[in-house]
Amino acid sequence: MKFLLLFLLIIPFTTLTAIAQKLFSSNGRVEFISDAPLEKIKAVTNSLRGVIDINKQEFAFTVDIKTFKGFNSPLQKDHFNENYMESSIYPKATYTGKLIDKVDLSKDGRFTARSKGWLNIHGVAQERIIKSVFEIKDKKLTMTSNFNILLQEYNINIPIIVHQKIAEEIDINVISEFIIK
Repeated sequence: MKFLLLFLLIIPFTTLTAIAQKLFSSNGRVEFISDAPLEKIKAVTNSLRGVIDINKQEFAFTVDIKTFKGFNSPLQKDHFNENYMESSIYPKATYTGKLIDKVDLSKDGRFTARSKGWLNIHGVAQERIIKSVFEIKDKKLTMTSNFNILLQEYNINIPIIVHQKIAEEIDINVISEFIIK
């Protein structure tokens, strides 16, 4: 598993490729939504990188925190990176682990599979089981996931002065595409 994560961090990705039963993606999308009583904050990045080893049923995903765009103002983005995510100290979020349910790439279709792994955000790793929808069509695998995180579980503190503007629970939406060869 450490090999897969190390591979993701070292190899520059320019296109979607598949080597044997390892599928790679370099342009996955991660969106987060904070829907608090006084403010809704949305940000997105298209720099999610991932690898799935179909034979071993293992995976690794990583995203650079500073690549998130959107927000309601440039100052909000600065506060996100400097005060909350501390992206100069914790520059990446990762999710590594194993697929619990078998992923069958031999035929087109849509199915749900669960993964179990370590979601590492803000330097804190939490074991999670996350459901994903896999759609296989014309040699392309599209994976989508929707889940929530609690900021306190990842030691992300909300100052009392803005607690009505930042939700304690954040919605995360992920989509990543892989080419099957």
